[in-house]
Amino acid sequence: MGSRYAYLDNPEILEKLLLFSDGGISKVKFLIPAIHCSSCIWLLENLSTLNSSILGSFVNFVRKEVHITFRDSEISLRQLVELLHTIHYIPEISLNKENKDDYQKSNRRLLMKIGVAGFAFGNIMLLSFPDYLPGGEQIDSFLIRTFGYIAFVLALPVAFYCSTDFYLSAFKSLRKKIINIDLPISLGIIALFLESSWEIFTGAGNGYMDSLAGLLFFMLIGRWYQSKSYQSLSFDRDYRSFFPIAVTRLGKDNEEEYVQIKDLKKNDVILVRNKELIPADSIIIEGEANIDYSFVTGESVPVLKTKDALVYAGGRQSGASLVLRVEKEVAQSYLTQLWNEDRLHSRSGKTMQRVIDRVSHYFTIIILTIATLSGVYWGLTDIGKAVYVFSSVLIVACPCALALTIPFTFGSVIRVFGRNGLYLKNAEVIERLYNIDTVVFDKTGTITHSRTMKAEWKGADLSVDEARWIRSVTRSSTHPSSVTVAESLGNTANSKVENYVEITAQGIEGMVEGKRIRVGAKGFVGGVADPDAGLTTVVHVSIDNQYRGYFSIENDYREGLKSTLAGFEGFDIHLLTGDNDSEKANLMQYFSSEKQLHFRQSPEDKLEYINQLNQSGKKVLMIGDGLNDAGALLSAHVGITIADDIYHFSPACDGILKSDQFGRICDFQKYTRKALRIVYISYTLAFLYNVVGLSFAVMGLLSPVVAAVLMPISSITVVAFTTLAVSLTSRQNRFR
Repeated sequence: MGSRYAYLDNPEILEKLLLFSDGGISKVKFLIPAIHCSSCIWLLENLSTLNSSILGSFVNFVRKEVHITFRDSEISLRQLVELLHTIHYIPEISLNKENKDDYQKSNRRLLMKIGVAGFAFGNIMLLSFPDYLPGGEQIDSFLIRTFGYIAFVLALPVAFYCSTDFYLSAFKSLRKKIINIDLPISLGIIALFLESSWEIFTGAGNGYMDSLAGLLFFMLIGRWYQSKSYQSLSFDRDYRSFFPIAVTRLGKDNEEEYVQIKDLKKNDVILVRNKELIPADSIIIEGEANIDYSFVTGESVPVLKTKDALVYAGGRQSGASLVLRVEKEVAQSYLTQLWNEDRLHSRSGKTMQRVIDRVSHYFTIIILTIATLSGVYWGLTDIGKAVYVFSSVLIVACPCALALTIPFTFGSVIRVFGRNGLYLKNAEVIERLYNIDTVVFDKTGTITHSRTMKAEWKGADLSVDEARWIRSVTRSSTHPSSVTVAESLGNTANSKVENYVEITAQGIEGMVEGKRIRVGAKGFVGGVADPDAGLTTVVHVSIDNQYRGYFSIENDYREGLKSTLAGFEGFDIHLLTGDNDSEKANLMQYFSSEKQLHFRQSPEDKLEYINQLNQSGKKVLMIGDGLNDAGALLSAHVGITIADDIYHFSPACDGILKSDQFGRICDFQKYTRKALRIVYISYTLAFLYNVVGLSFAVMGLLSPVVAAVLMPISSITVVAFTTLAVSLTSRQNRFR
């Protein structure tokens, strides 16, 4: 390749192309128009087998994009692009990261092929009219042969240009010992072309060049329709149904306001607390960062950053709060894409999509067998007819309608859920949500409001300095109790926090102006018994190991909690909380048995409890606040976090539910049953289409052109049915 990609060694170009580069690890996104089948996805998502310096790769099939994470000290971006070139997946490299025009460019080639096939089809049909009209046999033989030669010339670009995607896909699959649907289609095209060429040059007839051009024209239209449909579905997923994340923005007078990240602008000053996600590429103004980039790279080694350093979107801060200046406006779709990569999950099991992929594999083998047997049968009496039947069988029998059923049904459901406040990571979550039989709730921030809790100080009066110290420490935590305490102390000036430590289910501590501040549980702080025990949540405070008092926080349970629990009638229901049993009496108003309530649960205890349920064969839905429940959310069959006014996002979750929709959790779960019913009906329609089409094709009553027309029609039918069915059923369930 010589110096073709030498420009990729230029640092300025690297900075524009790389999405992330820190700690010896880089991440890049490429548009690769050649992506068009499952074989492409398999190869590109296994690039690490070709070079061990590639840590991982993720394909967005709809957008024809591949996201690659690699060790930049072992393989350069130039070498990575050269590797992709050698396996014939040549990226279209643009310095415009938004790539707004790249999707149109990737479709131009397909549109060009449709135009060529349509031109050839129309003209060959005109030349073939004598074969279809009465009295055509009276035309001069020389003229008929001339028409045949012209048809052959017109068919050459159809066979050798318009069909290349089918050939390449079939060839790549065979190299990996995989048989995909493009193999029988390629065989049908080749058989029609060779048989027609033989007839034209031997004078036996004009063959089926019109059928060849027609079937390519209609199949390419079908692919274009499928591509546009997927792009529409993807657009809705990425930009309208994205999960909500908010961040604390600091104003001119250091006042704090919570805004969604889509409203952030360059040069905005933001506050990022312990365990919060960095929403945009930013510069550190104040504080010391210890960034975990596992959400971005899959590598969990923390990276230390100091003042004036650049930190990337997707990293998670560990330690005291940071003050950052936004360098680049937030790309919500980038964070959505990171979430969709699903790095943290390693679920196994036979999902419907995996079953369909397996069926499609055997489906192709069965169709090849039927086509071969039909061709042999008709070949005993008429070779031309045999090729005609052979091609028709290969073209009409297509698992495309089967393959479209799940993406469009579940894609439509994801849109409906998103419009109604439930944001799912991917379509597979819908099927898993359907299968659950056990529901586990967290308490603080989940079944209680985190933004309506009120904190009342009980103890000796706090000085202005003491209030500032306590607020500075609690301001660094995302725990609902810490947030409530910080807000109760007003918008006072803040001091730098050093040696910040947060111990889950215990408390937080840090050094402020030389004073050691501890805030948390009685055992952690060294507090005394309080008269409010049994009624409220209590947060104790000590300064330099001297106990100062406690904040009494009265919990406010979410509206619809009783109806939500009633909606899960027949399910096993559990409550896990890190709090003590001070609110057992209040909780017993909602839960029917003390056996359902489990207090003083550390994150490790919650994870172990979920694992025990999993081992007993339960399918668990874990509902938490995403702060101390990451392990439990990850281990559960489905993990959902509650998004309150402050949206704490956990990469470990499968879905995010807006807090005002808390009372409809059971409605979402019940709706998945209707979604699965729509899938089954769509499968039945697709199966009947293939059975009927095959029956006519085997009997020689279906031409390849008609078969090619039926292919996109079947796909359109499935898409239309699933979209309409989801729309109607969602209205019946009072979804928008």
